[in-house]
Amino acid sequence: MRRLAALVLWAGWLSARAAVLSGEVRDEAGQPLAEAVILARPARPAPPRPPATMVIDQRDREFIPHVLAIQRGDTVDFPNSDRIQHHVYSFSPGNAFEIKLYKGRPEQPVRFGQAGVAVLGCNIHDWMLGYVYVADTPYFAVSDAEGRWSLSVPAGEYRLAVWQPDAERDGELPGPAMMATEDTPMGWNPVIPLKRLHRNGKPPVHPQQEAYPGEP
Repeated sequence: MRRLAALVLWAGWLSARAAVLSGEVRDEAGQPLAEAVILARPARPAPPRPPATMVIDQRDREFIPHVLAIQRGDTVDFPNSDRIQHHVYSFSPGNAFEIKLYKGRPEQPVRFGQAGVAVLGCNIHDWMLGYVYVADTPYFAVSDAEGRWSLSVPAGEYRLAVWQPDAERDGELPGPAMMATEDTPMGWNPVIPLKRLHRNGKPPVHPQQEAYPGEP
């Protein structure tokens, strides 16, 4: 009953004078940049969205999606769709966890209670890399393959920020303050310089290879 009341409160808050924030993320060469997390923090405190359960799958020895954005307090399910076992973990402070060798679906999802970045790995496949961005605001979006992002927010003032795993600078990049109104869509098109070398979390050879040395 309490969860239903929170959901009704959240839906009412979001629908009241809804506004749209959107834009495109690019790198310093002008190329579209996917997997950037856009954060919109309201000047006036907003009620948190009721906790939700999200999914990061493991397919062809990769984390899918590579970057997942959630709200603080959400849980993440880590099903293993591969025919071999995985051993998923994170050492990130405040969100450390470990799911030892398994196939199929773990017994229960993992709760993320600390805002920030949780870096994921697999103890069997060293190249596997993924990220859970735990937002301290209910308003966030992840850019698509064309660098585009969009989110609906209640009308009001917001401070924007962006995070991307391959950014040259660690942590969030601060953005502008914006007054979002229901009549005028607002946009922000951040440009993010990238590291020269970065890991993409993909297998070193063809993902359909039947087995790698040392796989359980």
